[in-house]
Amino acid sequence: LCLLTLVCFGASRSGYAGLAAVELVFAALVLLAWSCRLPPRLPLLHWGWTDFTRCVIGALLFLITSLIVIVGHRDGAGIAGGVFGILAGILLGYDAYITLPTRQGHTAAPTGVYWEHWEGP
Repeated sequence: LCLLTLVCFGASRSGYAGLAAVELVFAALVLLAWSCRLPPRLPLLHWGWTDFTRCVIGALLFLITSLIVIVGHRDGAGIAGGVFGILAGILLGYDAYITLPTRQGHTAAPTGVYWEHWEGP
């Protein structure tokens, strides 16, 4: 949705394409960091809060900017970009809700061997 919003904002006369481009780059960098397995290598950075903060900031900026574009512009590409931006803001807000680090409960790992508690056939 960030890419669709970027294309629509770029095609319209509004100057809000930078927001979609920056959020797309941040999302790509976080995805690249997770795919390269950087969180175990860089324990100083709390990756859960980093992703949560990115999602919250992106959701707020997308929602505010998209509402401004929908209200202020009358071209088709701007309105389409605003609609895609609202959808992206909603999805980023849902992603922030899912990735909230304090919401995710941690349970203690079992210390015994698995087959110690196995009853057998």
